Amino acid sequence: MKHPATESNDHLADKHFAAVAQVIESRVGIKLPQTKRTMVEGRLRKRVRALGLPGLQAYGAHLFERGGLDDELIHLIDCVTTNKTDFFREPSHFEFLRDVAVPQLTQRHGGRAPNLKIWSAASSTGAEAYTAAMVLQDLVAAGKVARFSILGTDISTEVLKEARAAIYPRAFVAPVPAPMQQRYLMRSKNPQEDVVRVAPELRRQVHFERLNLMDGSYPFDRDVDVILCRNVLIYFDRPTQAAVLARLASHLRPGGYLMLGHSESMAGNGVEGLRAVVPTVYQAGPAAGARSAA
Repeated sequence: MKHPATESNDHLADKHFAAVAQVIESRVGIKLPQTKRTMVEGRLRKRVRALGLPGLQAYGAHLFERGGLDDELIHLIDCVTTNKTDFFREPSHFEFLRDVAVPQLTQRHGGRAPNLKIWSAASSTGAEAYTAAMVLQDLVAAGKVARFSILGTDISTEVLKEARAAIYPRAFVAPVPAPMQQRYLMRSKNPQEDVVRVAPELRRQVHFERLNLMDGSYPFDRDVDVILCRNVLIYFDRPTQAAVLARLASHLRPGGYLMLGHSESMAGNGVEGLRAVVPTVYQAGPAAGARSAA
């Protein structure tokens, strides 16, 4: 008698894995070679359980033979995309933001503290966006910035839910300097919950939207001061990297900055309208940005 498939022996059919890989590459730009197959199957098993299916073979048939792909696509993308993030990850970027970018942008506004617009273009669960908010709120307190707003975007709906909730394990916020933890993080009232939440004054300055960087255009402002697009380009091939960077650059105001991850330091070279100012940081010239909103 045959037993139901178990997690240890149930796998996607070869044709279904190839179809999943093709969908993810075409929709998200991420390649899924055979070396990623075990990882992909492990992540998709939670969708098998959520849909009440007997196993991965049935899940593949549900997607590609029974018309389930359209309804399942967002969940499929959520499962297979990687969302690695930390507070104050690659801290030199936040030092540059505080010590160089903000003073120069302020000077360009005639010495008046501008309403700074920051975009975290692969925000994951929000740590990058809230880190920038902490840095800028300190500058507001010091009278160096009047106002700021931060947009966080990601393709994953699941991580955006976490970002909007702004609740994190205490261990996760360890990289945040102690004075900032005191100012901007609130402990749970329940002593059994070892979590913190970002303070309301920061949450009000940050909002999150879903965005696929593979889209042909982005429905956001075109006078952004600083865009952080870090550690996501490594998943794209070079033509896709160049196309994404060109679209991002078109949303920078003249003099605005684009920051890439340290593993992507060369990706910005050759993008029209951008010039390297320090490794992984590029500045927009007059041709890269526009002052009008989208």
